[in-house]
Amino acid sequence: MSYDSSDKSYVPSVPRRTGLSRRVLLGAAAGVGLLALNRLLVDSAGVGGALGAGGADTGTPGRPDAAPGAAGARHAPGRVLAGSGRRLALTFDDGPHPTWTPQILGLLRQHGVPATFFVLGENAVWQPDLLRAIAADGHLVANHSYDHPRFDRLPRDEVRAQLGRTSEVIENALGAPPGWARAPYGLWTAVSLEICGELAMKPLDWSVDTDDWRRPGSAKIADNLMRRAHPGGIVLAHDGGGDRAQTVTALRDCLPRLRERGYELVRPA
Repeated sequence: MSYDSSDKSYVPSVPRRTGLSRRVLLGAAAGVGLLALNRLLVDSAGVGGALGAGGADTGTPGRPDAAPGAAGARHAPGRVLAGSGRRLALTFDDGPHPTWTPQILGLLRQHGVPATFFVLGENAVWQPDLLRAIAADGHLVANHSYDHPRFDRLPRDEVRAQLGRTSEVIENALGAPPGWARAPYGLWTAVSLEICGELAMKPLDWSVDTDDWRRPGSAKIADNLMRRAHPGGIVLAHDGGGDRAQTVTALRDCLPRLRERGYELVRPA
C-alpha cells in the first residue's frame, strides 16, 4: 500500500485478489483464511464458488431490513445479487473524492442509476456535505474502513476501530449508521465479519471487477465491465484512491450500453 497524502486516499500497490499472505492461506483451519481462499476460487468475471449472496431491490436507500448479529457474521460476504432477472449493482470504493465523486454522481443522475459508495472514514470525515449529496441522490453510503488497511494483519480492537470510526463518521453526517461494509481488498476474516455483524452491517464483495484501480485506460475499463457483466452481478469500480478520470469516461460510455442490454441497475438489499 502507498498513501497519496495530497489526495487523502489510498493507492493500491498490490493486486486486490493476489496480495494474500501465506499466513492468510494457512489460516483456513482456524477460520481466518477460508474467506480469503474463497476469493481465489472465483475470477473477476464469474460467480462460481461464492460462499454467500446478497440481494437487491429498487426501494428506499437505507439500512438492511434485518441486519445480521454475531451469528450472521459467520457467513461469507455477498458476491452476487439474490433472485432472478438482469439486475446489476454498481459500487464505488475509496471515496469520497472532491473531484471524481461529483462527476460520477452527475452521470448516475443523468441516467437515473442508483449505486453504492463504500467510503473511507478519513476521506468522509472532512467532506460531510459530499456524503449528504450521495445520499440525497438516492445512493447508499457504506463502510470501507477508516484508512484502508488489510484486516488480516490487524488485531481485533484495531479492526473494530476501523469499522466503528467510519460508521460514526457516516452517522454524524447522515443521521444513521451504514448498513453495509466492504473490507479493503475484499480481505475479510472471521474476526472482521463478526465485528461487521456486531455493528449491524452486512458484508458485500463483488463479482465483476472493472480493474479500474490499475488505470489501464478508459476503453479497457469499459470493455472489462461490458464483457464481465452478468445477471446478478456486483460491479467494483472506484471514485477515490487516485486519479479516476478513466473510470468517469468508461462509465459515461457504459451506462447507456448496459441499459440497452436490458440490465436493471439496482442497490443491494
